[in-house]
Amino acid sequence: MIIRIEKATGVPITRQILDQIRTHCASGALRPGDQLPSVRELAGELMVNQNTILRVLERLESEGLIERRHGLGTFVTDKAAGDPMKVQMEQLSAEADALVHHAEALGIGQKELSKMISACYARKNGD
Repeated sequence: MIIRIEKATGVPITRQILDQIRTHCASGALRPGDQLPSVRELAGELMVNQNTILRVLERLESEGLIERRHGLGTFVTDKAAGDPMKVQMEQLSAEADALVHHAEALGIGQKELSKMISACYARKNGD
């Protein structure tokens, strides 16, 4: 399981880890029954505090994507094997909600935000 943290993005590290593990589950890179690295291993590999990893695991457990088995480790659940597109769409919807919330906090309206998104698509497509 490969997780990359980008410190320059402004996206909280916890969110980056959460999103990437969710994506691994949705894509099938992590399958039901697969064991995740230990908190200590993952924290060391990503060079983050162990409490950050614990918060991620608690959130994923509350979502039902993983289960922690005392003395055995952390495992991907059957729920993670659901419709990958549905999981991706739920994640994208949550990101869109956060974007709208952030834009509103900055006083950016719907039209201006739509223009910004259109400009992003244009840059991505080389227009």
